[in-house]
Amino acid sequence: MATSKDEMQNGLTFRRFEDGDHEWGSMHDKIFNEDTTYKCPTYVHRTPPCQGSCPSGEDIRGWLDIVRGIEKPVGDVSWQEYAFQRSTTANPFPAMMGRVCPAPCQEGCNRNQVEDFVGINSVEQFIGDTAFAEGFKFAAPACGDKKVAIIGGGPAGMAAAYQLRLKGIGSTIFDDHAELGGMMRYGIPGYRTPRAQLDHECNRIVNMGNIELKMNTRVGKDVAVADLEKEYDAVLWALGCKTGRGLFLEDFEATPNCVTAVDFLEQFNKGEMKYTANKVLCVGGGDTSIDVVSVSRRIGTLKDLQENPEDSATGVTKHGDVADGDKKACDSVVLTALFAQDQMTAAEHEVQDALKEGVTIMNEVMPVEIIKDANGRATALKLVDSKFEGNAPVAVEGGKEYVVECDLIVSAIGQTGDMTGVEDFDNGRGLIDSDKNFQVPGKEGHFVCGDIIRPHLLTTAIGQASKAADSIEAFINKVEMSKRPKVDVHHFSLQTKLDEVGKTPSRYNANEGDLRGTSEAKFAIHNYEDRSGSQVISTDQMFLGHFTHTPRNLRTEDVPNSDQVLGHFAERMNSLDEATAQAEADRCMSCGMCFECDNCVIYCPQDAVFKVNKAEASTGRYVDTDYAKCVGCHICSDVCPTGYIDMALGE
Repeated sequence: MATSKDEMQNGLTFRRFEDGDHEWGSMHDKIFNEDTTYKCPTYVHRTPPCQGSCPSGEDIRGWLDIVRGIEKPVGDVSWQEYAFQRSTTANPFPAMMGRVCPAPCQEGCNRNQVEDFVGINSVEQFIGDTAFAEGFKFAAPACGDKKVAIIGGGPAGMAAAYQLRLKGIGSTIFDDHAELGGMMRYGIPGYRTPRAQLDHECNRIVNMGNIELKMNTRVGKDVAVADLEKEYDAVLWALGCKTGRGLFLEDFEATPNCVTAVDFLEQFNKGEMKYTANKVLCVGGGDTSIDVVSVSRRIGTLKDLQENPEDSATGVTKHGDVADGDKKACDSVVLTALFAQDQMTAAEHEVQDALKEGVTIMNEVMPVEIIKDANGRATALKLVDSKFEGNAPVAVEGGKEYVVECDLIVSAIGQTGDMTGVEDFDNGRGLIDSDKNFQVPGKEGHFVCGDIIRPHLLTTAIGQASKAADSIEAFINKVEMSKRPKVDVHHFSLQTKLDEVGKTPSRYNANEGDLRGTSEAKFAIHNYEDRSGSQVISTDQMFLGHFTHTPRNLRTEDVPNSDQVLGHFAERMNSLDEATAQAEADRCMSCGMCFECDNCVIYCPQDAVFKVNKAEASTGRYVDTDYAKCVGCHICSDVCPTGYIDMALGE
């Protein structure tokens, strides 16, 4: 009887093969050849691809190991707080990033080669929400007299203030808004970044002390750059990009009811736009465009709309409270994109949510003309089928033409910085140039990070802030920046772990014995090598057959349908409970680091691999090898699920 399709697609283990996987290589490549030589195991720490794919470089494997119970906290710290401490080494916004980051880490996850990625975002949200509920705080080390001016209170500026404060350097944040958060507050709707958690994560940084705020203050207008240069030891530009790009069509700027997504979303997030046009058309394809159309479905329009909808979208008109009975759902909310649906830059679940909420999405079309009435107002947008040639969209010859009626056209095709008053820093594209160490070329003492370099992900801005903080510290201390490693992230450190658990190696004495043999010496971490700064581990170095088919533990979502969406502002992404978060973390394959499975101990035919004495063990030092017994058979390496064992000693 033939196997059914359902059986073929469910409950499988290690089912993703590549050409050549069935071929058996020469054993002599791995073990000794007669009496010439042989290789013995070395324990090699490498970076997992989730971390290598994370723009902020989080030690994802580390905090997943803490949540699942493999790495234990020290002292009275709960595992929940310990996981929070580890995750925020790189990213001080776990509750926010766990909700809105498009998670390139999940795309890079090696578990994709078994069945499905680990739900890293969902566990990170759990960590952030637990920290919010429990009131976890950041450590505040002693602060010196050095101080940095940070221009911008968004994710880049706030993350930089946090990283500098950890280094004992204070800062003053200048921002031209009333509240902190930048695009997390003014660019993303509250049902995606709930304001209670956002406020908490911003205030947690400020509460470290020696971080001063100057809100509603614009550098270049209210404060001169020259004054900052005199008063501060360095200046960090984290302006973000809040000037939206209009469509590349004739008369877009001159057509009154054509606006940018940045303006539209800021007015909504300020609470000053309570309804919009009856027929909204947004051109985009990324997460910002999804926010525009989802907001439009939620706020709807007035049953008797008399005003011009662009006035509220640009801040000319500020709405007060509106009775529910006076509102209705928009007749149409349309999103157009140059790419096919499965190639849109917006997160897939965001696209699916928008469709469920009643948004119409038109893919692989490009706008070619704004159709206007006698008063010069847009009444429709003409689009044509398109494809990409080179890096630009072109009309498909003989393709269809579409005319979509609309009362408001919103452009969500990108954004640049507002350089008014600081034009000396403008590179001609509304952005600020950066060198490899995030210094502004030709501007000594000036540094830059975040979207103002090039608009990208929030987590990219957070990662750049960390690197910029390193550069600022080196500049202030007059230390030359060393070359960055290939994998520039916040790595697990075995030395730090040994210090933490009170097992610090003894001091090295150059006068003690022969240094060619260190198996008994206590100053070295034996048969261990840290390659995390240069190597990302791939699945061909792992034993994937160890991992059984384990479906992902999904977060529940509160996504309204088209009949429920009007006035629906509840959070969409619900946090995992503790047990489910631990179960999802347990799916992590701990790529590049021992997760204490005992395979090497069980399968070693010579009993050469043994568990380290508990009094000397720690994460990363769970097993050791007796080289007097080892014959180089490489079985331990073959059965190591995580690729932590290399047959390298002897090379």
